[in-house]
Amino acid sequence: MNEEASARATDSSPVRSGAAAFIFVTILLDMLALGLILPILPKLVESFVDNDTATAARIFGLFGTAWALMQFLFSPILGALSDRFGRRPVVLLSNFGLALDYVLMALAPTLLWLFIGRVISGITSASISTAFAYITDVTPPERRAAVFGKIGAAFGAGFILGPAVGGLLGGMDPRLPFWIAAGLSFANTLYGWLILPESLPPERRAPFRWKAASPLGALHLLRSNRILAGLSLANFFGQVAHVVLPSTFVLYATYRYGWDTTTVGLTLALVGVCAMVVQGAGVGPIVKLLGERRALLLGLACGALGFFIYGVAPTGPLFWLGIPLMSLWGVAGAAVQALTTRLVAPDQQGQLQGATNSVNSVAQMLGPFLFTLTFAYFISDQAPLKMPGAPFLLAAVLLALGLVIAARTVAEVKINP
Repeated sequence: MNEEASARATDSSPVRSGAAAFIFVTILLDMLALGLILPILPKLVESFVDNDTATAARIFGLFGTAWALMQFLFSPILGALSDRFGRRPVVLLSNFGLALDYVLMALAPTLLWLFIGRVISGITSASISTAFAYITDVTPPERRAAVFGKIGAAFGAGFILGPAVGGLLGGMDPRLPFWIAAGLSFANTLYGWLILPESLPPERRAPFRWKAASPLGALHLLRSNRILAGLSLANFFGQVAHVVLPSTFVLYATYRYGWDTTTVGLTLALVGVCAMVVQGAGVGPIVKLLGERRALLLGLACGALGFFIYGVAPTGPLFWLGIPLMSLWGVAGAAVQALTTRLVAPDQQGQLQGATNSVNSVAQMLGPFLFTLTFAYFISDQAPLKMPGAPFLLAAVLLALGLVIAARTVAEVKINP
């Protein structure tokens, strides 16, 4: 299982104990920068096509697919590079590249240049997998789930604060959020350069191999162990299910409940706050009480039940009742991360995180089509039954399938519960 070797490597790491906090701030700044441009990028695309909303929607969808494709292709490469050269240079170069990319998008004179900017953003944002490998380097196996939960809270905080601030700044100037995002990324690079220590000493590094760094080679790592393969498959179904929220929630809430923009925004903020509370303060105690395996199953079960409530709730207040339950799904993500890091050697952690991020990227490419087409069909006249909540019910089924796979897989895990 490589758990003992990983623990020895962690114990011998020269990195001081505050390193996880540095990575937390790094990811928070990254997510703030990404979140800043979310509310304004569609409008900027629209301005390049004479405010034709339908055309802008199609182009923006292409932008999203291209971004996810770059994540799929480059996450394993950056992960393997971090196994070879260390985590610090990969994180710093990615942050610097992201800053330059935001400058490019702020100055983009045409739609083509804006598209190039999104492609570069997809490449440089793939360094998130390296940040997770860093956490694995400096955290003992038994504490990883709690730390991964806190890192998840950084994602949530960035995506709550970023779009709110980006919307305000975009009202002043549609290019201003890109400049602020560039400033945050440059600050992040400087912060890392001055403070972030290296977590992977030379004696624990692995040679770079193109075969392992390719997406197919990285996925081979996930298939190299039955337990790792099972956990990765369960995680894949969870990642696909997660896409239902960004792809259909706004349309669903407007269609079914008649919510205005303010109500939709406040609901999304409530989702984010609940997720932050669970991941930042709840994961550690829950995993300590239940163990990683049972915490994983609890999280998936709560997620499936939460999606079921979302899909069948006839009124807005009943939908809101599902949010706290749904937030417990966050426990599963931290638990599966902790479990999978125990199953590979210390010099493969970057490759593991890159492969996992590639799997997530495939989910991000498939999910929008799956759920938007499901929603469109079940509100159309061709549907045998009008069921606007069908995308959320489908997500519940996917999570239930992931739960079954995870339950069968963790029964074979020969580590602490």
